[in-house]
Amino acid sequence: MTSNDRIVILGGHGKVALLAAPRLVAAGFAVDSVIRNPDHAADVEAAGATPRVLDIESASVDEFAELFAGAKAVVFSAGAGGGSPERTHAVDFVAATRSMDAAAKAGVSRYVMVSYTRADADLDTVAESDSFFPYVRAKHDADEYLRASDLDFTILGPGTLTLDAATERVRLADASGEALEGTLADDEKVTSRDNVAAVIAHVVATGAASREKVNFYDGDTPIATAIR
Repeated sequence: MTSNDRIVILGGHGKVALLAAPRLVAAGFAVDSVIRNPDHAADVEAAGATPRVLDIESASVDEFAELFAGAKAVVFSAGAGGGSPERTHAVDFVAATRSMDAAAKAGVSRYVMVSYTRADADLDTVAESDSFFPYVRAKHDADEYLRASDLDFTILGPGTLTLDAATERVRLADASGEALEGTLADDEKVTSRDNVAAVIAHVVATGAASREKVNFYDGDTPIATAIR
């Protein structure tokens, strides 16, 4: 690794990002974690990353591109966190797609998006009147925008997130959220945030799952074996 192996994480104070940063640092990367609130800088530093203060909700493509310049990869792990539909759209779609355009403008081809397992399927199954629908729409459309780009993307689709420690093992799933091997009850379709962080570090370090979406739950197969 060289000093130019810099990773930029958007949503740097999120639970997944705070777990991913030390894994990326351990893999030899320098990590810039983007936060909106300067008060969160100490937590980011404790995770081994360098805090970069930027409000991604209002940041322009040029502001993102300036931040990304010279980076090896961008990881989008931000989210409105169940806020208003307007803010969900602003963060999970508008900020996401601006950051994709900015990555291309800055010449950073590798882009990892943290989405969720059923982002492709839920648009056809969740009612527009459902409070979850704005999130479904934003994540689905952002993922589609990324697929249509020329970026070297990987879209990660974990299940229901937990705070369990990483097992470093996963079970892959299809676009409808059904496990590719065996059958899981709905309450078994879970993914620890720490396993998501481990998968982020794996795909960034190895280039695995290039221009693919990977849906996964906690399982029995080592990450490096399951995700190539």
